[in-house]
Amino acid sequence: MADSAGQGQLRRFLVEQHPVRGHHVDLGDAWRELRAVHPYPPAVEALLGETVAAVVLLAATLKFDGRLTLQFTGHGAVSLLVAQCTHDFRVRAVAQYADEIPPLADFSTLVGDGRLAVTIESGESGGRYQGIVPLDGDGIGPCLEAYFASSEQLPTRLRLTAQGDRAAGMLLQRLPGAAGGEAVAAREHEVWDALVRNLDTLTAAELLQPTETLLPRVGGELDCRLFAGTDVVFQCGCSGSRVSDMLRSLGATEVRDIIREQGNVSVQCEFCRRNYRFDAIDVEELFAGSPPSAPTRPN
Repeated sequence: MADSAGQGQLRRFLVEQHPVRGHHVDLGDAWRELRAVHPYPPAVEALLGETVAAVVLLAATLKFDGRLTLQFTGHGAVSLLVAQCTHDFRVRAVAQYADEIPPLADFSTLVGDGRLAVTIESGESGGRYQGIVPLDGDGIGPCLEAYFASSEQLPTRLRLTAQGDRAAGMLLQRLPGAAGGEAVAAREHEVWDALVRNLDTLTAAELLQPTETLLPRVGGELDCRLFAGTDVVFQCGCSGSRVSDMLRSLGATEVRDIIREQGNVSVQCEFCRRNYRFDAIDVEELFAGSPPSAPTRPN
């Protein structure tokens, strides 16, 4: 498991003989690199870290080839927050917020009357699914639990934390069980309730511990099978070719007007703050149909 100075990692586990699965993520360096790109007020940073941990945990429950996005929009102190995770656990995130944020702003103050969109985009088929989650819980975890209950009909429990340069979370999910009569159903319900109670007793600091340490606390005397870890990394998907496509979509007239007014076109990625600079020659190549030269970047 990732330690306080290590690579981000996701661990999957199963509760043997019971229809329960779980995942634990310590974002590790992925979170430290992500938060280094943007300085955020403490309350916004904590919400962003919890949301990044959540999007990784949700992606881990899916079988897809593409990207999962959690996006807050609304009229709270945080007007926009986007956290994305690919099927191979590459994450990026960004938030826009008001000029002044109370250090201890709670969840309702941050998100206001906004909404949370859960979007799954498939890279191969081009398919797109979106669900809308009301923000009427007291945190990102409870809101997503309600999403799973309504859209997936899967009882789900989430615990999330982000403290400075550490961010982590754990997800438990009860899967449909085999038919076995009332006695079996009652036993499975009892097991699920015990697991949830154990998870709820974990402190934020405990969530940052290695999975091997946490699992006995959550599983108790139940037999849990822990799988090998999967790396989680911070990696933005921006590129010069994507920026070129964006400029082409604006049209030659508008882009050439920018060149005349400013001498160049400079585009900064909101997620990683990378700058892409196109001069007049680059722009003419874009709209002449020839392959564009690589945009120069300022030092």
